[in-house]
Amino acid sequence: MNLKPMKELLQEAHKKNYAVGAFNINNMEFLQAFVAGAEKMNAPLILQVSERIIPYIGLDNVSKMTEAIIKDVSIPVALHLDHGSKFTTIMEAIKVGFSSVMIDASTKEFKENIKLTKKVVEAAHSVGVSVEAELGTIAGTEDGHTIEEKNAMYTNPDKAKEFVEKTGVDALAVAVGTAHGVYKGKPELDFERLEKIKKLLDMPLVLHGASGVSDQDLMTAVKCGVNKVNFNTDFQQAFTKRVKEILAADPEVYDVHTYCGPGRDAVIEKVKEKIRILGSFNKSYLK
Repeated sequence: MNLKPMKELLQEAHKKNYAVGAFNINNMEFLQAFVAGAEKMNAPLILQVSERIIPYIGLDNVSKMTEAIIKDVSIPVALHLDHGSKFTTIMEAIKVGFSSVMIDASTKEFKENIKLTKKVVEAAHSVGVSVEAELGTIAGTEDGHTIEEKNAMYTNPDKAKEFVEKTGVDALAVAVGTAHGVYKGKPELDFERLEKIKKLLDMPLVLHGASGVSDQDLMTAVKCGVNKVNFNTDFQQAFTKRVKEILAADPEVYDVHTYCGPGRDAVIEKVKEKIRILGSFNKSYLK
């Protein structure tokens, strides 16, 4: 498959101070839209699938669809398992061709998080697959697991340094004030904390729960050292909004292409918008 290790994409972003968009695949139209939008912008792309969506779409199906759609692309693309919590699922993703995986043991005790993450790093790195991990807990619901805002825990910079040194991860997702899902209020990001973590680690950092964060805050986060930004809700809302508009105009429509096509187009425009904000426009390093 014409995939790149996510580490390769993120190291480029880390060196040149921009962020790569990581977009969650929900169906074929989303996958097509992400690739088309990134190609139009000549930008590196991280396609990802969360553990929650696997029963609906299937890991092998995602791998094969991705292989077909990116075979002639001229941009670097990584395929990433988002929020993997089970070692068996992570190994299955590697087996079917994913070039990157995330082990999310952030809700466990620090030592247990290190132990599980190190196990995944050793297995993944042995076959050239990149690994992302998470330290700190982000509010909201992801893969059926909900963390109340009062129980969210920001990433401790010193603990982050220890965690990376003991695990050898390629990228670290940090908790600095974002949340998964739809925000109930305006998110307040701790940029000072983010800058401190970046200075201590000097490696690619990841921002989860970016849908709903203002454009200005996203740009500031990138300036502070974020090199991968996860989006899902924004794209689902864009797709659904366009589909609703078409069905409202003609409730008798039944041909799925009549509304899925325009829904896909809405996602393409949203992809282009996010790429501009993250500074990855024209950052494809492939010749």
